[in-house]
Amino acid sequence: MDGNYRLMDVLNRDLQEAHGLTLAEYRILVLLSEAPDGRLRMSDLADGVLSSRSRLTHQIRRMEDEGLVLRCACAEDGRGVLAALTDEGRARLTEAAPTHVASVRRNLIDLLSKSQIKTLAQIFTKVAAAVGNR
Repeated sequence: MDGNYRLMDVLNRDLQEAHGLTLAEYRILVLLSEAPDGRLRMSDLADGVLSSRSRLTHQIRRMEDEGLVLRCACAEDGRGVLAALTDEGRARLTEAAPTHVASVRRNLIDLLSKSQIKTLAQIFTKVAAAVGNR
């Protein structure tokens, strides 16, 4: 487990030093960029980043202050809140993606053989299926 924490720390540090983004912010930008119209309900986004809704609300507020995202009412029910990716958020994600990919390669992928990568994928697929939505 120590290796996982160290890996997350170095991935986070690389993004912060090069782009002023945390790994959590990067993950939010990725999820929004992959969503239809660049928008997700806050509850779905919280599930996607494995965060509490209140913690995500604070994170989104900070990102909104930086111009990376906007919050808006959900037109479908009027009660829900959507997080929407801004042009600035998309630009920052586009700038940061090569740094993140290079960091993942340097600090994980390039350290493993093809069979180790395959085994790791099998392990995490099994873990994800077992843990599910717990």
